[in-house]
Amino acid sequence: MKMTKFEILYEDNHLLIVVKPVNIAVQADDSHDPDLLTLLKQDLKERYKKPGNVYLGLVHRLDRPVGGVMVFAKTSKAASRLSDQVRTRSLKKTYQAVLCGQPQKSAATLKDWLIKDEKTNRVRTIPPASPKAKEAILHYQILGESEGLSLVQIQLETGRSHQIRVQFASRQLSLWGDQRYNPKARPGQQIALWATSLTLQHPITHESMTFACSLPNSYPWNLFSHSNQKGD
Repeated sequence: MKMTKFEILYEDNHLLIVVKPVNIAVQADDSHDPDLLTLLKQDLKERYKKPGNVYLGLVHRLDRPVGGVMVFAKTSKAASRLSDQVRTRSLKKTYQAVLCGQPQKSAATLKDWLIKDEKTNRVRTIPPASPKAKEAILHYQILGESEGLSLVQIQLETGRSHQIRVQFASRQLSLWGDQRYNPKARPGQQIALWATSLTLQHPITHESMTFACSLPNSYPWNLFSHSNQKGD
C-alpha cells in the first residue's frame, strides 16, 4: 500500500497526533480503500525500521468526509488510558462547521436521542424512551455569518455517530456540503465540518495538552477568514 504523507502535529513514545485528511476512512471497512490507521502503521514501520507488526491504538473516530485533529496511541497502556478519557468525557474535542442558515441563539446546548440504522449507515433523532436510543449532547456558539451561512464552533459532550451532522440537520440547519443529511448539497461539495482542536491528559506524564490545526483555505471556510481563528 502506497504511503501518503500526513501532517504530524506531535509525536512521542506514547502518542501520535495527526491531521486526518478528508475522504479517507479512519480504519479498514468494506470499501477496501486505503485507511488512515493502516497507513500510519506503515509509516511508523518505515520511519523506525520496525520488524513485524506495529502497534497503533485507535481511541476515537472521525467520519470519512471530515478532516482535522486525531490522536492515536502508540502503546496499549496509552490506548487504555486515552479510551478512559473518551469514556469519562475528559478528552475534549472542538469542531467548526458551516451551517446552511442561522441558529436562533448565538450559543446553546443541543440535546437529542439518536439511533443508527446499520444497514443504511444513517442516523436519525428518536424519542428518548425508544429502545437503543442514545443521548447526544453538544454545545455551540456562532463565530460568524455570511451569505446565509453560519460558522459555528462546537464542543461535543457525547461522541455519537454522525452526531453533529444529524443534530443540526434535524433543526433545518444542515451542514454545507453534507451529501448524506443535506438535501441541497450538490455533488462534489465537501462537507464543511472540521476537527479543529483536541485537549487531553498525557497518558504517562498526566500533563494537559492541546493540539490544533487550521481550517481549509477554501469555500465556504474562506467566507469567515476574519472570524474562524477564534480561540477554543
